[in-house]
Formats: sequence, structure tokens, C-alpha cells
Amino acid sequence: MKRIQLLCSVLVVAGIFMACKNETTPEIKTVETVAETANVDATAKYAKVEFGIDGMTCAMGCAKTIEKQMAKMEGVKSAVVDFEKELAMVEYDENKLTPQSLEEAVAKVSDTYKVRDVKMITDDNAKSACKEDCNKACCKDMTKEEKMACAEACNKPCCASKA
Repeated sequence: MKRIQLLCSVLVVAGIFMACKNETTPEIKTVETVAETANVDATAKYAKVEFGIDGMTCAMGCAKTIEKQMAKMEGVKSAVVDFEKELAMVEYDENKLTPQSLEEAVAKVSDTYKVRDVKMITDDNAKSACKEDCNKACCKDMTKEEKMACAEACNKPCCASKA
């Protein structure tokens, strides 16, 4: 009987040690989401703003919470927070919100989050930035003619518009 108890004890202790993981670094996963409001006013005048957010420590707790908070605001069409780049992009109704009200919404989530570098995004700015990104990605170390052909062949939606 004592042998069975000893064997069971050894098995339990071995099971506990084998089940414990000694990993010191947590696994980090980046999840990109787009939070959109259900009701979008067709007569609204929408503007896009991009700004940095300092103080975020995680994608699911910080970035997702800020994204959800902004998406719930009346007048927000879409809100995306990228944890890795520490950036937020919000499309909102200019008649209902201002960039300052978006900053205040971020501050209400937590005092640790600080908004920086607020800039308005126009369609021309977005297309230009996308084309630059396309050129960097696929046209590195090419001649001018090759770069032009590469930009034409870029499969990103903004580059495909050729605008």
C-alpha cells in the first residue's frame, strides 16, 4: 500500500513539474481590427485624422479599448488603432466631432495615454503616401523607368487607381 502511495505521489509531483512552463517572455500577437459604427449618416461631411498614441502597453487591452471607445462616439464612422505603430486613424463627421474631442476620448480611457502629432488626412495625402510606400516596397534599387513600371504594376488599391 505504501508503494502505491509513493508511486502516486511521485507521479503527481512529476506531473506538476512537467505542466509548468518556464517561459519568461510572453507571446505577443498583433490583431488588426476595424471598428465601425452601424449607423452612417449619408449627408455627413467626413474627415480623417491620424495621430500617435503614447503609453500603450498591449494590443488587446490598450489599443482595442481605445479603438472601441472612439468607435462608440456619435459621429465616428470608423476607428483603427495600430498598437505596433502606435497610431490611430479615425474617420468622423466634422459637424459632430473635432480632433480635440477625439483626443479627449483617448484621455478618458486612461491618463497614461498621450495623443501626439495630430494631422488631417486628405485623399491626396493618402494616395501620395501609399504610392511612396509602393515605391519603397517594390521599386528598391531600380532605374527610373523600372520604378515607373513598378508603380504601374503595384497591386495596392490606392496605386491601382493611378491618381
